[in-house]
Amino acid sequence: MTGDGASERLVRLLGGDEIAWLVDRTRHRLEQGKPLTGTVTLTAATPAQRRAAQVLLGRRAGAGSSLSVSLDEVDRILRASGVTADGLREAVVRLRGPIRDLSGEKAARTAAWERAFTRLDALIADRPELSGWRSWLESTGLVRRLAATAGEARTLLDRLSAVLERLPSPGTPLGRLAAETCGDAHGLDEGRPLATLALSAARALSGLPYAGESGADARRSAWAAVGVHLDDLSSLVLCLGLPGDDRSPTGRVLSAARAAGEPCVLTLRQLRRHESPFPAGLVRICENPVVVAAAADELGASCPPLVCGGGRPSTAVWRLLDLLAAGGATFAYHGDFDWGGIAIAASVHERLGFLPWRFDAASYQAVPSSAPLSGQARPTPWNPGLAVAMERRGVRVEEELVLAELIADLVPKRRGGHWRPR
Repeated sequence: MTGDGASERLVRLLGGDEIAWLVDRTRHRLEQGKPLTGTVTLTAATPAQRRAAQVLLGRRAGAGSSLSVSLDEVDRILRASGVTADGLREAVVRLRGPIRDLSGEKAARTAAWERAFTRLDALIADRPELSGWRSWLESTGLVRRLAATAGEARTLLDRLSAVLERLPSPGTPLGRLAAETCGDAHGLDEGRPLATLALSAARALSGLPYAGESGADARRSAWAAVGVHLDDLSSLVLCLGLPGDDRSPTGRVLSAARAAGEPCVLTLRQLRRHESPFPAGLVRICENPVVVAAAADELGASCPPLVCGGGRPSTAVWRLLDLLAAGGATFAYHGDFDWGGIAIAASVHERLGFLPWRFDAASYQAVPSSAPLSGQARPTPWNPGLAVAMERRGVRVEEELVLAELIADLVPKRRGGHWRPR
């Protein structure tokens, strides 16, 4: 049979709309890498579709509403009649074009997506605190929603890795961090894919829920927890009773607040412009603002120096504590007895050192509580027995439960007496 004649007969046998279902099913099998054997069935076949199958097979194509065709038989007919030398596969290619290797394409896409995570996974191998977050990324499919292709994902994740290599930060503006890690000062602005991923990682590093709240204050706090501030005015620190001086605006603000017995909120801008150390002796650090409020109500101007970390210390908190340390201050710390509170305390202890202020195993055991303790256990180097006691008892104790005892500790002692943190 001539080439033109074979082509005409191929179109007549398999090129019509009534037999297109058979060609489509065959092509799908080939794309899936399956053999062209067995039977394909069309339910609710029309009379025209049945007649087209009979022309192809050269016989009556069964009865009933469904229509079944043997692929082996069609292949044999095409070869024997000379319509296609390579049978059904060649027929499909000539009618519909080259066959895609869908399984191969899928494997290639899978490999490309795995390569997209190469740099990030290498970083996480040395940062076990991010392993849970990495699993969360995988389970939620967040990266695939933010990047349309594996190539886009690789660029995005490489930039994310560059950001994570800088976290926690010693106090870096968000725009500067973005510019230095991805060449775009707005790359970490809200709504950008990189910002979405980086903020979830910052929460992971801080022991916070990976998704977290979406409000501006929540985002600011999450960045602040890893030492990144949105601007010099949004990073704040709350304090009470800190001695100031008359040599700088910030010093005068502290002096006035201390004399009035009122809490004082300082911005990072104020603290960056104040370069001289603050001499303050012993400075007590609490985790929650309620302690400062109660101390101001009860003690007023007689309250000794007290700084509130406000949860994860902001850049402003670290700046103030560094200025106090430079002035020779020593520190006593109290926080929540939960694993998040322990992580916060550990960061302060690592940077500054402190005496535990009712923040040891004995103090923990002494407070009644039935609130369940959850999260990942962490060491307590200032009092190793505390971590052991918390794991064994399995309850959390919030700072508010010992508020009366903390305020009693702040009451000034008579001259000649000495205060020692418990």
